[in-house]
Amino acid sequence: QVQLVESGGGLVQAGGSLRLSCAASGRTFSTYTMGWFRQAPGKEREFVAAISWSIGTTYYVDSVKGRFTISRDNAKNTVYLQMNSLKPEDTAVYYCAAAFDMTIPLTRNKILKSPDYWGQGTQVTVSS
Repeated sequence: QVQLVESGGGLVQAGGSLRLSCAASGRTFSTYTMGWFRQAPGKEREFVAAISWSIGTTYYVDSVKGRFTISRDNAKNTVYLQMNSLKPEDTAVYYCAAAFDMTIPLTRNKILKSPDYWGQGTQVTVSS
């Protein structure tokens, strides 16, 4: 069993920055991918960013490239999402997710389609 605990959400003005954190506890594996999704009111949940844990390869949705950076702290089992140049359209509930499997490619596919674990979500609101 793995638990994901998110923090760092809040209210910021357009152009500002926030840093989200997601700490994983319980049983973990050496081969996994962690990432972030978001869901705005009335919209479906969408993928934002992910990182393959062992090698650090990152993936981003086009709308956040150049503004958001995903990273991890191996010792703390924590993934971060640094969000800069925030826009009102970034307003959403942000969810941390984790996918475990035998290989890095499998975990990448899994994080996009069916993650094994989800966090509770943290609200990010960007005002204009």
